[in-house]
Amino acid sequence: MNPALNYPGKATILVVDDSPANLSLINKLLEGDYKVKIATNGEKALQIAAADPSPDLILLDVMMSGMDGYEVCRRIMADDKTRHIPVIFLTAKAELEDEKRGLELGAVDYIAKPVSPPIVMARVKTHVVQKKMADFLRDNNGFLEQEVAKRTREVMANQEVTILAMAFLAETRDADTGNHIRRTQFYIKVLAEKLRHHSRFSGFLTEDNINLLFKTAPLHDIGKVGIPDRILLNPGRFEPHEFEIMKTHTTLGRDAIEYAQNALDANADFLAFAKHIALSHQEKWDGSGYPHGLAGDDIPISARLMAVADVYDALISRRVYKEGMPHEEAVQIMIEGRGTHFDPDMIDAFIEIHEEFRAISLRFADSDADIGKKKDYLVKAGAGQ
Repeated sequence: MNPALNYPGKATILVVDDSPANLSLINKLLEGDYKVKIATNGEKALQIAAADPSPDLILLDVMMSGMDGYEVCRRIMADDKTRHIPVIFLTAKAELEDEKRGLELGAVDYIAKPVSPPIVMARVKTHVVQKKMADFLRDNNGFLEQEVAKRTREVMANQEVTILAMAFLAETRDADTGNHIRRTQFYIKVLAEKLRHHSRFSGFLTEDNINLLFKTAPLHDIGKVGIPDRILLNPGRFEPHEFEIMKTHTTLGRDAIEYAQNALDANADFLAFAKHIALSHQEKWDGSGYPHGLAGDDIPISARLMAVADVYDALISRRVYKEGMPHEEAVQIMIEGRGTHFDPDMIDAFIEIHEEFRAISLRFADSDADIGKKKDYLVKAGAGQ
């Protein structure tokens, strides 16, 4: 048997009429097959319809003292709790215009008095079965929607965990501390939100894209896993040939993400964002950056945002080989880079929200223990070279 029809107990019919004779007639007609509830006015009908459990169908007279049946139907259909209950008008108003009005209000059927018992029973049965089928489908759709939402959350969580794990793995080989990737995530988010209504960026900085930026920002330095320790862990100034090798972390990162994308045959938007950020976050507005010397708007917006976040954090952060710069000095250096290192409009936005950057840096500040662990790691790594 169809599970939608295999429901326990009798269906409940609410009969609404202010005539005791009519109520008695319909009750006798239905009581053998259905559970019958009775209302003698519109207000009582609305109370019963909204109660839990709600009736499976309503037989509704039109001409009643006080609130008429048309108004009762209108209110039933206007209430989210009752709008799914089918209404059949059962009335002596049998003109075509009357029937048309009732159906336009949302009734599923219109039966004229005096009633034919077989017709009433047949139409009631039809609409009760349809109601149960609709309830079954709605309940299952709700369950499926919940399952899809649950699975989507799980996939997104797994995705984010994977991204963070990869990013932290890269950070363990660098002199930066682990909180660098958390800080840059939040820097890029608040900067993007500040710029989302700017005429140059509004088409790109949608809510979905800002979420993707936040998610993929930790992968900006993923390519550093491919840089030799003798260069990556060098706390001093790079020799020219060493710097050329160091610069390849941008292409290494892009290539690693692209390899994974091709291997998995995945064209997810977040991978495109990750590639742009990894490859181009060291480009500069005036074209003096690397790896391709891109300039101006040729640099992806995601990479330009990352450049602001990354440089600010490098300036204010303590490293094993330097003290962190005071926030005010870092802001001044960022301002000096307006139009040369950074997109001018992005720096203007940064200036307006620089205190938010400061708050993020304090929220995810590196502890003395973090610095000490990094120092021990570098000493051991240097001894093993």
